[in-house]
Amino acid sequence: KMRSLAPGIKLITSFSRDSWYRFVILLLTFVFYTTYHLSRKPISIVKSQLHRNCSNVIHPADLNITDNDTWCDWAPFDQNNYRNLFGVLDNCFLVAYAIGMFFSGIFGERLPLRYYLSSGMILSGIFTALFGLGFYWQIHSLWYYCLVQALNGLVQTTGWPAVVACVGNWFGKGKRGFIMGVWNSHTSVGNILGSLIAGVYVSSAWGLSFIVPGIIIAVAGVICFLFLVEKPEDVNCTPPQHHLVDRSKYHPVIFAHRVVFVLQGVVEFSLCLLFAKLVSYTFLYWLPLYIANVGKNPSSDSLIFTQFLGGILAGLISDYSGGRATTCCAMLIIAAPMVSMLLWCGALVNGPYALITTAVSADLGTHECLRGNSRALSTVTAIIDGTGSIGAAVGPLLAGLISPTGWNNVFYMLIAADVLACLLLSRLVYKEVRGWCGYTTRLRG
Repeated sequence: KMRSLAPGIKLITSFSRDSWYRFVILLLTFVFYTTYHLSRKPISIVKSQLHRNCSNVIHPADLNITDNDTWCDWAPFDQNNYRNLFGVLDNCFLVAYAIGMFFSGIFGERLPLRYYLSSGMILSGIFTALFGLGFYWQIHSLWYYCLVQALNGLVQTTGWPAVVACVGNWFGKGKRGFIMGVWNSHTSVGNILGSLIAGVYVSSAWGLSFIVPGIIIAVAGVICFLFLVEKPEDVNCTPPQHHLVDRSKYHPVIFAHRVVFVLQGVVEFSLCLLFAKLVSYTFLYWLPLYIANVGKNPSSDSLIFTQFLGGILAGLISDYSGGRATTCCAMLIIAAPMVSMLLWCGALVNGPYALITTAVSADLGTHECLRGNSRALSTVTAIIDGTGSIGAAVGPLLAGLISPTGWNNVFYMLIAADVLACLLLSRLVYKEVRGWCGYTTRLRG
C-alpha cells in the first residue's frame, strides 16, 4: 500500500504552480517596498540627534567648549533656525518625489520592470548611505544634505509604480482590494523597521542609521534583479482575469499623436488622494510634536497599526460591495468629525489612501479600454501617486505655518482637506450607486 505523504508536503503540493508563483511575487514585492520605506525613515529618527539640548550631555574632557548649549549639535543644525532647516530637508525629498513620480510612470512603461526596480533600489541605497557618510566625512553643508535628499526623492519614485504594476499583472480584480490591503502593510512594516534600525545607531554614530538601511535596500535590489518575474506569461502561468468592468464607466479619449487612453476616474481619484495624503502626512510629520505639546495621546506605533487596519478594512468592503469610490467617500465622511481622535481618524483616512494607491490604481491601469496595454498600469499608478505626493509635501508645510496660531486651526485645515477629498469623488459615487440601483449609462465615445 502507498505510504501517506508528510502533512507539510501535502500542503505544499495542494497549491498549484500558479498559486506558488503568485505567492512568491506578492512576497517579493512586499519585501521590496518595505525596504523603500525602511530607507526613508531614518531622517525622522536622526533629527533628534542633529539638534539636542547639549547642557544635559556629558562632554569629553579633551574638548574645549565655547558654547555650552550647542557643542554636541551637528552644524548647520546647531542654530535656532534648526526647525526650518529640517523642514527644508523634508521638502527637498517630498518635492523631488512628487515631481519625479510623474516621470517615473513614463520610464516604467518603456523599461523592463525588473531592471527599472532593481536599479532604483540600488540607487536609493547609494543616496541613503551618502547622507550617513556625511557623518564620517564631517560634512556640515546644508546643500550637501539637501542634494542627497532630493536625489533620493527622485530615485525613490521608481518603487511604487513598478511594484503596483507587477502585482496588477499577477492578480485579477476579484479579491484585489483585500489582497492589496494586506500587502499594503509594507508601508507600516517598513516604517517600524526603519525606526528600529535607525534607533540602534542613532546615539553612537548616526551615520550608520542611514548606511545600514542603504545597504539593506541595495541588497534587496540585487535580489529583485535575480528573481522578479514581471508577467505570468513569462513563466507559462495563466494570466488573471482583468477588465470585468462595464465599459460605460470611463470615457476613452485619443490624446496627442500617440494613442493614450485617458480614464476619467484617474483625475478624480488623483485629486482625492492629494487631500487624503495631505491629512495622512501631516499626521506622520507633526504627530510627535503635537503629542509633545499637548500631552497624553497615542504613540506613533499605535497610529501606524490602526492605519494598517484601515487599509485592510477598505479593501474588504470595496471587494464585497464593488464600489471603490463609495467606500473611500464613506470612510472620509466618517473621518471628518473625528480628526482630533487621532487613532480613529488615522484608520479612516488611511483606508481610502491605501485603496486608491493600490487596488484603484490597478483597476484603472488594467481597464479594458486600455486594450491590454499593461504598461499603462505604471503610468496610471504614477499619475495618481504623483498627484497625491503634492498633498504629502503641502500638508506638513501648511501645518508648520498654521501650528503657531494654535493646534485647533491645524485640525480645521485637516477637516477641510477631508471634506474636499469626499466632494471630488461625488461623481463616481453617483455612478456606482446608479449601477447598484440597476441604471446603466450608455457607452460613449
